[in-house]
Amino acid sequence: MQTVAFRGASGLTIVGDVDGPDDGPVVLLLHGGGQNRLAWKGSGAALAAKGYRVVALDARGHGDSAWDPDANYEMENLAHDLLAVIDQLGAERPAVVGASLGGITALETHAVTGYADIFSAVVLVDITPKVENAGSRRIVSFMMANPDGFADLTEAAASIAEYNPHRPPPSSTAGLAKVLRQGEDGRWRWHWDPQFIATRAALMFEDPAAWEAERAERADRLHLSAGALNAPLLLIRGLLSDLVSDEAVAALRAAAPQAEYVDVRGAGHMVAGDDNDAFTSAVLGFLDRHVRPTA
Repeated sequence: MQTVAFRGASGLTIVGDVDGPDDGPVVLLLHGGGQNRLAWKGSGAALAAKGYRVVALDARGHGDSAWDPDANYEMENLAHDLLAVIDQLGAERPAVVGASLGGITALETHAVTGYADIFSAVVLVDITPKVENAGSRRIVSFMMANPDGFADLTEAAASIAEYNPHRPPPSSTAGLAKVLRQGEDGRWRWHWDPQFIATRAALMFEDPAAWEAERAERADRLHLSAGALNAPLLLIRGLLSDLVSDEAVAALRAAAPQAEYVDVRGAGHMVAGDDNDAFTSAVLGFLDRHVRPTA
């Protein structure tokens, strides 16, 4: 595996891990909000072992990618970053697997190109154009909590356990070091720019009417994007998710009748982390049917 620095659309550094054979079909892995490329470690290795050229990216403001000094974290910015990376890879119609924010980024990227045929396959991981407001609020509240960080990783683990009560606690907290960073004061903070969520949170909690209008406009735009895809489309939902409802699934499938659909039992919004084996199996089966690796 090789770590590569790409140039984003506005010159920001976008960092990615590249694995798998040089001539394998390219699969882009886009993490969720507040995560980073290391969330894909297990799935990425499995895809690479099956002959895919895997590129797991840190979105701007996340992980090792640069923070935008002007806090430009609108979806259009993330979409243009992705287009810039695809251009630098020289990848013709890569597949894309996007979790939550990453899935929205994929659909937004398709939209900003005017629905160009840029992807060979699209996998949305517990995200649809229409999402539940209560689930959105819970995610944003979790991301906004603990602005001063945590005294240690055990304290961070307790916060995560409160957010994900259905997930068994890890036997060790060492793995949390990949999603937090330790500051000079010794405290551990999430490895992303707090400004990434600040504007969204302000709109959500201080101007609910404007938030609802924006949600509706975004859902319409992304439903159109999904429906205009020439590429095969798969939605993987965590059955315990409070973000993607049956109604949201039905709305996506009405807008994009080509969409395939898989529920992962026992998984919530963080599907890959809750049941990585079931998640990876679903992704591999879909890509093997539609993209077909050369190795």
